Amino acid sequence: MSSDAAPASALRETPKRGVLVVDDSAFMRRLISQILEASGEFQVVGTARNGVDALQKVHALDPDLVTMDVDMPELDGLQALGYIMSESPRPVVMLSAATTRSGHDATLRALELGAVDFVRKPSGPISLDLERVSERLLGALRAAAQANVRGVRMLAINRLPERDTPARPAVAIPAPSVSPATRPRVAAPGTAATRVVVIASSTGGPRALAEVVPNLPRGLGAAVLVVQHMPAGFTKSLAQRLHALSKLPVSEAEAGEPLLTDRVYLAPGGRHMSVTGAVGAATIVLDDSAPIWGVRPSADPLFRSVADRFGGDAVAVVLTGMGRDGAEGTRAIRAAGGRAVLQDRATSTIFGMPNAALQIAGADRVAALGEIGPAIVQMLAVNGER
Repeated sequence: MSSDAAPASALRETPKRGVLVVDDSAFMRRLISQILEASGEFQVVGTARNGVDALQKVHALDPDLVTMDVDMPELDGLQALGYIMSESPRPVVMLSAATTRSGHDATLRALELGAVDFVRKPSGPISLDLERVSERLLGALRAAAQANVRGVRMLAINRLPERDTPARPAVAIPAPSVSPATRPRVAAPGTAATRVVVIASSTGGPRALAEVVPNLPRGLGAAVLVVQHMPAGFTKSLAQRLHALSKLPVSEAEAGEPLLTDRVYLAPGGRHMSVTGAVGAATIVLDDSAPIWGVRPSADPLFRSVADRFGGDAVAVVLTGMGRDGAEGTRAIRAAGGRAVLQDRATSTIFGMPNAALQIAGADRVAALGEIGPAIVQMLAVNGER
């Protein structure tokens, strides 16, 4: 999520930020400490072997940042994170060895509790991905150093409700070609979409999405497509968590599936998503082309494809995140007659993406996170009256 973080050159003049490294493995504590010290940007002010130790040292050492292992004895990373964010909020980056659904869920829950980002752990001292993990960790900490943790509340979800997985149509649903003048403004759920909402999010996005998507009503009257900067594997778990919380069915998008009203499609991690085909018969396209703005999936290709096909029947939404992904796409949607709502600074973990969209594209509304869902409904209603 933070691969679009600010480059090291932008931070050379800033003092070193103190980091508390929390992990039950002595090897991992040493490895993470070496990565941070070697960067020249961060100073390790202490290490902790479990959550209990971490809480004591957060209060004693007052670190600027914390790296937190998810799985630990006595008090695990989620429990320790909850205490930190309620008692002494500061940016926390989770380190996860998650390779299973339960591991992915635990990592996503950490983001809902207020962790700024997560990084997959390296597998060993000679791991081939050690350099990549080092870059991800430093990028995540650079982003975390800019995070607005005190303005972002924890999301209170004790247990996810049970919901069936949304069924997928076996074949694309054919729809007659209709002109904008005769296009129906209200469609039954499961019919081919004639209106679209597109959402871009990055650092802090899973927590933001867990508030925005569940606030969308059953009769929204549009398809919703979401791009969250996240690695492959985690987006499926994110889709399942959002589905359990939401009134609309949510799923990880698949290539070639039809765009249906009152459904939410999440771009798979590591793949760009766009739409193709005429209004009323649009389908999803996934591709593995080069990253854009350093990320894949990127929101801009999706936003531009929606602007080209849906024009004034599109609403662009840009939520918290580093960088400028979604800004050009928002400009394309507004130029085509669509509308845009951007998350405000006060409730954004990082205001980078919404601010870039505001500067480049402008907005019909800048809103607090809790007002984004209602704003989407209002914009669709206004579009439907034109």
